[in-house]
Order: sequence, then C-alpha cells, then structure tokens
Amino acid sequence: MTKADIIAEIAEKTGIEKVVVQASVEAFMKSVKENMSNGKNVYLRGFGSFIVKKRAEKTGRNISKNTTIIIPAHFIPAFKPAKTFASRVKKNVKA
Repeated sequence: MTKADIIAEIAEKTGIEKVVVQASVEAFMKSVKENMSNGKNVYLRGFGSFIVKKRAEKTGRNISKNTTIIIPAHFIPAFKPAKTFASRVKKNVKA
C-alpha cells in the first residue's frame, strides 16, 4: 500500500476531499520526522511508537580494500508496534 492508496482510502471512508486528506497525512509525516530528528519519540496509543534508537560504535570491514573501519555511534529511526496492533497482524496474516 502506498501513500496515495492510504489517502484515497481515508478520503473514501470519511468523505473528506483527497487534497485535504493529503495535506493532513503530509503534516503528520512532517511532524513525526521533525520530532524524531530532534531526538524525541512519537507515541500513538493503540498503534505504536516511532522511536529513536542509538547504535553503538562498532568495527566493520571494507571488503573491497580488505581493511577494518570504525563505524561511529549513531541514531536510527525505528517503529515499535503496540501489542494490540502486533497481535492483530499475527492472527490475521497468513503466509
């Protein structure tokens, strides 16, 4: 499912114009990105959490040059689904 599919589905279910729904979805995504880039987590009760995870410094290998490199500590965005959300997916999705 793409962003366009989500916008179309929300517009169909709510009766709100696609342009308005698109602006709302874009504003939501912008807010999540801005808060996470400032080191803040975003919690949506019943859905999940967008969290900032810290990765420790580690040693890696550059296989083309056969050298060891140090990968510095850094932060990455992650999503942790709520228990109710995860259990619903677990029950309903068939492989």
